[in-house]
Amino acid sequence: MAIVAILLLPVVTVLLYGMDRTEDWLARGPKPPRHARGRHLRLIPGGRQRTAAAPAGRGEAQTEAA
Repeated sequence: MAIVAILLLPVVTVLLYGMDRTEDWLARGPKPPRHARGRHLRLIPGGRQRTAAAPAGRGEAQTEAA
C-alpha cells in the first residue's frame, strides 16, 4: 500500500500543478487589443455646437452680463 502511495505522489504533484496553472490561465482577464493605444483621445469633428444664447456673428455688439 505504501509503495502505491509513493508511486502516485509524482503523478498527483504534476496534476495539482497543471490544474493550478490552468485555473490561473482561465481566471485572468482578456488582454487589450493590439491596435489599442494607451490614453489616446479621438476627437469627433463637429462636436461643438452653438447654443441659442451665443451671438451669430463676430461683428455684432455683445452685451456684458452683470
